[in-house]
Amino acid sequence: MTETTTLAELALRRPSRADARRNYDSLIGAARNSFAELGTEAPLEEIARRADVGIATLYRNFPTREALIESVYLEEVLAVCNAAGEVAHLEPWEALLAWLRRVVTYVGAKRVLVEGLNRDSNTFKACRLGLYEAGAPLLERAQAAKLVRPDVAIDDVIRLVAGIAGIGSTTEEQRDRILAIALDGLKRAA
Repeated sequence: MTETTTLAELALRRPSRADARRNYDSLIGAARNSFAELGTEAPLEEIARRADVGIATLYRNFPTREALIESVYLEEVLAVCNAAGEVAHLEPWEALLAWLRRVVTYVGAKRVLVEGLNRDSNTFKACRLGLYEAGAPLLERAQAAKLVRPDVAIDDVIRLVAGIAGIGSTTEEQRDRILAIALDGLKRAA
């Protein structure tokens, strides 16, 4: 991969043949669940078993553990990026809030994956850029509606919500309350 890797380029890793795509999707789902339960050191044989494929199929799709972790992470980030389009029809502030809640839920649930990633990898960088590109139009729309401070950048917002997700709240209610307090700080003064 080159330094200009994008999420779209990364998504091309997915197989195009239907049977290969089913195996790929099954492996991603099994890996997602295994990593959530057992951490990123989950046995690859267990992941293949849960996916109902042979270990050779796992290695054909993901030659290394890191490749599997990156692919699971990529699939999750793509879903979060797509969520920005799904909420774009809402009013500007509500759209931004809905998407940021999705980001917080994602980040909180995927901490184990992030710990297993090479943060200098092109995949990690492309995913971060993809999140910025997905969220920036929502932020800009809220700023244009004079609902969000004009001095806030998408990088600020992503770091803010990632920090909240990363602190490990005791309950979802607590996490949501902390998020609401922080997001009130984004609002433009009346």
